[in-house]
Amino acid sequence: MVPENITPKGIAHPDVLDAFVFDGRRGTLVLAMYETRPWTGGDTQLYQLQEKLNAYASFILDGEMTESFPQYVGRPVEIQLRSKYEPDEVALRLLASARDQLALQQIPLEVVLADVFEDSGHGCGCGSGGCQN
Repeated sequence: MVPENITPKGIAHPDVLDAFVFDGRRGTLVLAMYETRPWTGGDTQLYQLQEKLNAYASFILDGEMTESFPQYVGRPVEIQLRSKYEPDEVALRLLASARDQLALQQIPLEVVLADVFEDSGHGCGCGSGGCQN
């Protein structure tokens, strides 16, 4: 059971922005999604990944990101899938297709292998002061 003050995260929750950070070195707003489960090639996990990717793309392209982060308007945006495990072949094909589609909108999609997922409760792992790397 998840405590009331904790928002569930991960690709199983497409309506949640898992994490965001402004990478000051690159001048890029990074939107990250998490997957801590092993990749099984199962239909449910792939559907969840597709839904999460669609939600992130919609968040960026439909103006919600501009409303949520007006200070970053005009900055490049990158989507990251932060996964504890290497995606399997089926997931990699889905990610390649998504990468191609997002590239048409100048939105990079990267896969980052990570063992630890920090969260301060603000979605970015940086505390209440915001994310200014």
